[in-house]
Amino acid sequence: FGSRTSNTSQGTTSDQAKIMVNIPKTRNTYCRKCKKHTPHKVSQYKTGKASLSAQGKRRYDKKQAGFGGQTKPVFHKKAKTTKKIVLKFECSKCKAKRMKPIKRTKHFELGTDSKKGSKNEYGGKYR
Repeated sequence: FGSRTSNTSQGTTSDQAKIMVNIPKTRNTYCRKCKKHTPHKVSQYKTGKASLSAQGKRRYDKKQAGFGGQTKPVFHKKAKTTKKIVLKFECSKCKAKRMKPIKRTKHFELGTDSKKGSKNEYGGKYR
């Protein structure tokens, strides 16, 4: 990460999105709770189910109720074709969890050796 060449911000993303990212299911990394390096279980972060009782959702539902159609703007100008992959690390000793975002990629695998025909492949929405 030390020396970076002056590239345009959009020039490198198309090249990076083409590569397959394969990450092992366990990684020996630093745990803040244990204050030392321990084996961590690696998984992909998934967004949880949206709560109906969250303040924004209650406000939106109240505004949408009754006549008048759609009250808030609906976003249509989607520019990105990939999402940033977020890894979830869980310490095998103390079960402490932390997140780490990695590059954008279309194909992401978790702990598979084979290049083809794997069922653990993410990014199916954009293929």
